Amino acid sequence: MSEETNQPPEKQKEELGSKILLVDDEDRYRKNLAKRLSMRGYQVQDVGDGEEAIRIVRLTRPDVVILDRKMPKLQGEEVLKEIKKIAPEVQVVMLTGHADIRSAAVSGRLDAFAYLQKPCETEELIATIEAACREKVYAMVRHEIPVVKSRSFRAWMWGTHNSRPGIMILGAILFSVIVLMPPPDGLLKLLGTPKTGEMSDAIAGYGNFADMAKGQTIADHYSHSAKRMVKKTGPDGQVTKRALTPEETAQKAKVMLGILVLAALFWATGTLPIGITALLVGLLMYIFGVFPPNLVAKAYAKDAVIFIMGVLALAIGIAKTGLDKRIGLLLLGTSKSLTAFLFIFCPLFAVSASFLSEHALVAFIAPILMVVYMAGIRAAKLTKDRSLAVMLVLAVCFAANQGGPGSPAAGGRNAVMIGILDDYGIAPSFGEWVQYGLPFVPVMALVIATYFFFVFRKKIKAKNINVAQIVKKESKKIGRMTWQEYITAAILVTVIVLWITASDVLGMGGPVLLGLVALSVFRIIGWRDINRISWDVVALYASACAMGVGLAKTGAALWIASSFVDLLPEVLSSGEGLCVASSLFTGVLTNFMSDGATVSALGPITVPMASVSGTHPWMVGLSTAFASSFANMLIIGTPNNAIAYSLAKDLDTGEQLVTLSDFFKHGTIITLLAFVVLWVWVIFGYWQWMGFPPL
Repeated sequence: MSEETNQPPEKQKEELGSKILLVDDEDRYRKNLAKRLSMRGYQVQDVGDGEEAIRIVRLTRPDVVILDRKMPKLQGEEVLKEIKKIAPEVQVVMLTGHADIRSAAVSGRLDAFAYLQKPCETEELIATIEAACREKVYAMVRHEIPVVKSRSFRAWMWGTHNSRPGIMILGAILFSVIVLMPPPDGLLKLLGTPKTGEMSDAIAGYGNFADMAKGQTIADHYSHSAKRMVKKTGPDGQVTKRALTPEETAQKAKVMLGILVLAALFWATGTLPIGITALLVGLLMYIFGVFPPNLVAKAYAKDAVIFIMGVLALAIGIAKTGLDKRIGLLLLGTSKSLTAFLFIFCPLFAVSASFLSEHALVAFIAPILMVVYMAGIRAAKLTKDRSLAVMLVLAVCFAANQGGPGSPAAGGRNAVMIGILDDYGIAPSFGEWVQYGLPFVPVMALVIATYFFFVFRKKIKAKNINVAQIVKKESKKIGRMTWQEYITAAILVTVIVLWITASDVLGMGGPVLLGLVALSVFRIIGWRDINRISWDVVALYASACAMGVGLAKTGAALWIASSFVDLLPEVLSSGEGLCVASSLFTGVLTNFMSDGATVSALGPITVPMASVSGTHPWMVGLSTAFASSFANMLIIGTPNNAIAYSLAKDLDTGEQLVTLSDFFKHGTIITLLAFVVLWVWVIFGYWQWMGFPPL
């Protein structure tokens, strides 16, 4: 959501103007009411039948329609139904002298805002209209309809959230420049270099290096694995197939680089709905032939995507039974104030994320935080306190992200780095990794807590919130545990155990799908519940996976990593300097690629550099792996961000409380702070004191 839609609803209503359409077949009553409303400052248009009302709604999109029920031609319920089809954001107030229970029920089912009976006091009607105008703003957010503030060309070019023509044009220009520019010599060299099989191989960082045959180039491997072989007709008319040349493969790599820049720009600025940008990624991969259609679809269907979808649905099942409130009481029992929440709960949460699935922890705690948020603003007699929501959700999300360095169990990226180091016969044990990584986690969590404390202490309106008390009160409302909660708890524990013990076999998606099927078998959730998840977030993460596959297969990711290493000055090519450089590039790149893909691309380059320069490989390897946890800026960076974003909505209005710009603004600062902590506290701090074992 952009700053335009973050304004108070009343201010947005004033800027847009309150347009009222009055629909009633009683001419005298309609004219008198129109006059009274006009005297109150509303722009009123009145008509005497439903068909004309539908035409006006289609053309002018009023803020509120005051609709009679009994009219010639079309009845009020029929008009209401058509209006909602045309303009779901327009609020309809049924005002009738022929009220009955059935018509009220039908109007409610058709999403009428209010149902009033004639004669209605003017003040009651005005209050209803004002509430309807506020609700229209929330409805526009829910239906992703841009709020237009100005008709000037500059304002039109900047647009509004989900509709920014100027950024679309800029993105198209950047994409075209990247695709049409000559391929860099470094990229052509990498794509045409054959695999030697040596540990110092120049293309060892290629994502599919292990699958390449000795003597095969990246261009050859991409052509075969991506089914991009070119048909060639010989002099005798015989048709053969050849691999793409490095120049032809470079064109595909440039397309992926262009897609990366375009998608990152659109997601960061809210140029299009996030789900539409996710689809645009696939569309461009189809159009420019990066992969054939079936492989484009396969690139979207990764285990991480199934995991995201399943966790969001599992969270709905947990909330449906009320188990989330009990889990919240257990986890948030020490948070008797917002200060305690930040400085006690968040560090404990970050350490937990070092050993358990941080994605699952965020999925469980985010819905509870929204319950805390809703109870907090109600107790403070507020309608909204977005700063409170942003602080609660982002503090927990970023704390979970920074739990990554704590242990090898914190994520696949750590397993990738252990595998790279093991290729050299120097992989650390589980305990050794914890020894060198865990001290980072609570310190960084306290830094996050301090940042949010000082940034939001004056912005938050509902200050005196006892988080533990709110969760306890919510738990008491639902009474003792039911059999559905016991079953859900058992299924949840089973899923977590499988994540920890069987992820190598079942992946992260398999256990959560098992959990969903089990919840359905016990009739705790149904397909309607699953269908309530934020599918746009699922599409977004799927497109991020597809980009990662495309960048890796075409060699674009390797070229990005190699270009960075080549640019390093001598002071950053060995020792602590190499650790700083590799962590810096990893931390930036991981915001645009999956953490595993980032480590896979950079690790095979930086670890050999460490050996050549006389630096202990653990220093560089661990620095690279640790920085891959710094994906705080964009919600595509990690499932944690995607889950937190999708669940951070007002439970009453559906308004998105934590926006893409919130992630980018606060996530950028947290990422910079994470670099400082990694460099000062870890690389130049306790690592110097601990030292590293001899090789």
